[in-house]
Amino acid sequence: MTTPKSLGYRFPAEFEQHEATWLSWPHKEASWPGKIGSIYPNYALFIKYLALSEKVRINVANEPMKLFAVSHLEKAGVNMSQVQFFMHPTNDAWCRDHGPAFLINDKAEQRKVIVDWNYNAWGGKYPPYDLDDVIPTLIGNHFNLPVFHPGIIMEGGSVEFNGAGTVLTSTCCLLNPNRNPHLNQSQIEQYLIDYYGMEQVLWVDEGIVGDDTDGHIDDTVRFVNADTVITVIEENKQDENYALLQTNLQQLKEMRLLNGKQLNIIELPMPDEVVYEDQRLPASYANFYISNQHVIVPTFRSAKDDKALSIIADAFKDREVVGIDSTDIIWGLGSFHCLSQQEPK
Repeated sequence: MTTPKSLGYRFPAEFEQHEATWLSWPHKEASWPGKIGSIYPNYALFIKYLALSEKVRINVANEPMKLFAVSHLEKAGVNMSQVQFFMHPTNDAWCRDHGPAFLINDKAEQRKVIVDWNYNAWGGKYPPYDLDDVIPTLIGNHFNLPVFHPGIIMEGGSVEFNGAGTVLTSTCCLLNPNRNPHLNQSQIEQYLIDYYGMEQVLWVDEGIVGDDTDGHIDDTVRFVNADTVITVIEENKQDENYALLQTNLQQLKEMRLLNGKQLNIIELPMPDEVVYEDQRLPASYANFYISNQHVIVPTFRSAKDDKALSIIADAFKDREVVGIDSTDIIWGLGSFHCLSQQEPK
């Protein structure tokens, strides 16, 4: 069977140059119960920063939703010449997980292709998800790009790439029986290698408390460059996340890249815990998004916000680091990285 890897395609790192960022406009009240109205100003601010250096492509259900979006974006001062809308109805806003996985091959006649993984809303937790599941193919059809269908469940937030043949993921998510119970670890690795164009799969065990995705990697470990990761740690030994994140840290220290090198590891503190309606929310500074000119970091009105921004700024010398308050957005159980999916140049 022909796979993207066999044709020379690869999934680029997020820190490589983008053509655009894809979003699905938030509209599902049940994702932000009692609070959805409060997320739009900071969501629009996120888009304002994206539009400074790349196109922003937004899935909307219909013309009224588009007009509603435009009103918020104009109020935030977004450069609207950089924004494009697509009439692609969605069930929810988490474009990292239901959006297209774009792979590139500069030597091919067709330089860009899409992989459309199956999607079941994190193990069937939030039906319906039929509209979200077809988004990558709709986008492929619009741009006349080839679309590959591996036929297994995979979410963009569960995988992290270094741009040099390595993908990092977590056992707590990808080996969860609510995803692909018929596949073992080595079979899942083969799918990652074949359909993301990778050479190596590295695994950590744990996610953070409160994460309804069963432990997506984009809340815990992120590549800064081909051999450097930022990983979150919990400084308070009494906190539920402390032992989980120490396990990940130890595993990262033991990993070797394809060239035999150890990872450079930058430790990033977790914010003070964010609790709303007695529920601990998966607040993490690691859920940042890397655009062409900025690193957009969720902040949580925490005493640790400034320290986290400073650590991330030291790691990304070539980009401006911007903190945007995500205290309301995180009530939806995700932040800027979960809401976005990059389209490479």
